[in-house]
Amino acid sequence: MNSLLRQAVNGQARIIRLGILCAVLAAVSAVGLLALSGWFLAGAATAGVGGILAVQGFNYLLPSAAIRAAAILRTGTRYGERMLSHRAALFALAEVRTALFSIVATKALAGDETARSGAIANRLGSDVDALEDSVIRKVSRPGAWTAAAVGLAAALMLGWRASLVLLAAMVAMRWAARTLAARLLPEPLDRATAAHTGLQADYADMAAPCADIAVYGLAPAMTEALALLARDHEAARLEVARAEGLIGASQTMIAMAGLALFIAVSHATTPLFALGLLGALAALEAWGALATTDIRGHHLALAQAHLASLAAPLAPSLVAGHSISSTPDLLLCGTSIPYGSRVLMRGASGAGKTRAIETLLGLRHDAPQSLGVGGVDPTQAGLAALRPIFALAAQDAQLIAGSVADNLGLAHAGLDENAMWHALRVACADDVVRALPDGLQQWLGGDGARLSGGQRRRIALARALLADRPWLVLDEPSEGLDSATEARLLASLGAWLTETGKGLVLISHRPAMAALTDLAVDL
Repeated sequence: MNSLLRQAVNGQARIIRLGILCAVLAAVSAVGLLALSGWFLAGAATAGVGGILAVQGFNYLLPSAAIRAAAILRTGTRYGERMLSHRAALFALAEVRTALFSIVATKALAGDETARSGAIANRLGSDVDALEDSVIRKVSRPGAWTAAAVGLAAALMLGWRASLVLLAAMVAMRWAARTLAARLLPEPLDRATAAHTGLQADYADMAAPCADIAVYGLAPAMTEALALLARDHEAARLEVARAEGLIGASQTMIAMAGLALFIAVSHATTPLFALGLLGALAALEAWGALATTDIRGHHLALAQAHLASLAAPLAPSLVAGHSISSTPDLLLCGTSIPYGSRVLMRGASGAGKTRAIETLLGLRHDAPQSLGVGGVDPTQAGLAALRPIFALAAQDAQLIAGSVADNLGLAHAGLDENAMWHALRVACADDVVRALPDGLQQWLGGDGARLSGGQRRRIALARALLADRPWLVLDEPSEGLDSATEARLLASLGAWLTETGKGLVLISHRPAMAALTDLAVDL
């Protein structure tokens, strides 16, 4: 069992034990109910044929009471098994999900990011679902074993040959399920999983620019692109369904053949025969449910292997990290930039200025320029090491679905309103926020939907100022502003930089903003 799951399941040990107890009692009562019902019906019929004396001598009260008790016990314990097993699975997997998110986030911060977010989300969701099913079946499996034991005990009443036939049928059912699952399922399951992962990842990539796709009439082309993967997925799932159907059919055929032979070798009175036969039938029904474990075994094995690799320790180079000064110099396109400098990155549109900046900040790893932070290559440092160095106000300002205060509070824990208003004044956004009905508590909607592009950028700029990092990185901060507002922003930012002594890396095509800088780097 995966170590993450084992730790989480151990925390639900009491609930799991109660669930197993319910599963065992449900199995005993289910087999007993059917066996006793068969014995009672056959005995009552035999007594009826035997005449009035036999009828009067037949005690129907105790069997009736036992049947009713078994029915009530079966209903209650079956409900308890379902409730407790799902409760244990939900609570255990809640811990696993939290741990997995922490692992993925930690590795991403350290620079160990190996897949698209859509693929990661889909794969983790599928893996966790497999683990959840394994927890539920951990509770139900003892019930199947108990049902088999009770059925074999009932079969002994018909002779050792009948019991041996039933045991042989059970062994054959397990062998067939495991063999067929191992031969038929891995390859189509792998193809179905790969196709589904690709579908989810592609869909996630296409969902973000959905408005552009609709505006430019690209929906049919996108649909066709998804349809190719969808057809592969459907074909693989159809093959999986056929294999599962064959496994289920093998269980039914072996059980029926075993029951036929069971009947042939049984020797007992009619009531005992009915008891043993129906007890064996109930036991085989419960036993056949174990085939589901075999059917899902490959998926579970893949999930455990994937999660084990995910939970593996970081590479030594990532764990060791890099020691970066709290006031580091920068290397931009081969040019050394001392801490506290104000540098303008210049270049034509499309030259790669944003890509270079995002690589410098550890957000990507594909800039061809020579970059460094305190003598360390940012592509090797990891986001966790670089995050305390830079405060970014990106051209595409990202805001969360929350209030103005919620968005500003992301910069630093424990910010008060005075600090927020000061940052908003420096970013020339205080008048925007004061004009909102609820001020700092105004709900902005998804990605700041209530604000214009220029207003979002100024809110994001205020958040970057609040982060209080050694280097402030601004990408087109005055884009969309009128000349008067740009002049106010230029003056307030200049005063803030002089007061704090922070370094500045600026990308801007607006000539006025160049007045903030004292040197330039050309791409």
